[in-house]
Amino acid sequence: MGLGRGHGDTLVATHEHDLACVDRSCVRGSRMRQSKTLPHRGCVLAYEIGGQGDPVVWIQGMGLHGRGWAPQVDVLESRFTCLTFDNRGMARSQPVGEALTIPLMAADVIALMDREGLARAHLVGHSMGGLIALAAALEHRSRVRSLSLLNTFARGSDASRPRGPMIWLGARTMIGTRRMRRLAFLEMVMPEEVLKTRDRDALAAELEPIFGHDLGERPPIVMSQLSATGAYDATPRLAELAGLPTLVVSARQDVVAPAAFGRATAERIPGARYVEIADAAHGWPVQKPDEANRILAEHFTAS
Repeated sequence: MGLGRGHGDTLVATHEHDLACVDRSCVRGSRMRQSKTLPHRGCVLAYEIGGQGDPVVWIQGMGLHGRGWAPQVDVLESRFTCLTFDNRGMARSQPVGEALTIPLMAADVIALMDREGLARAHLVGHSMGGLIALAAALEHRSRVRSLSLLNTFARGSDASRPRGPMIWLGARTMIGTRRMRRLAFLEMVMPEEVLKTRDRDALAAELEPIFGHDLGERPPIVMSQLSATGAYDATPRLAELAGLPTLVVSARQDVVAPAAFGRATAERIPGARYVEIADAAHGWPVQKPDEANRILAEHFTAS
């Protein structure tokens, strides 16, 4: 795969430390990360690619931009070619174009792979991104080398419908002062044990570059993402993924995608490996990046 400069392509390198993103010129392995764009079905998709080795496509969840994978990509691109992107309607990928659906976002993944000449890739999806990864694998099985489904679900309505603690917690992310909304959002993505040991305002500031926006604000596309998620159900077809190396990781304290959703997904994919993290919540890849990177690298290498 070449990394020559093309239309809409610019060289960019980012380096992040301790959850905070700081733009800086740097080289990972033998390839500098590039920022590119790809028009596809009414949206100009913004993406970045860099690193060396087997390709990995990283798919984000609701309300996050592609650079939210920095805790993973900044480490793993020394061993793998990493492609990250903003989902359509989020951050730099504008406009949303067609009516938002999970299959449309899965088609975006394949279009980006086609643009970069990636015949096959490991797909990693977090939350809604896991649902997108499942859709891509079900429709384009030959293009997927492995699946990693993090803090996610196979039936979107499981996560989108009102549930117990999420009703009050979700409401608190939309009402009150911006600071109140920030702190409520932290309770969604981090376990109480972490929040007890951190200055919550400082933690929210550290996470802002990862999420790509003030944690007290909701990107406009989120409601459309929520509707698209609720409308998609991969469960009737999960058995079709038999033989595809699949890793499912859940966090025991995840209130957004409870571990029961991950266990159910893994049970329906013949041969899937299931890992449950006891002391983590929905933001596990950011909360425990070293652990996440180790588990993911092991899965890629074994697949």
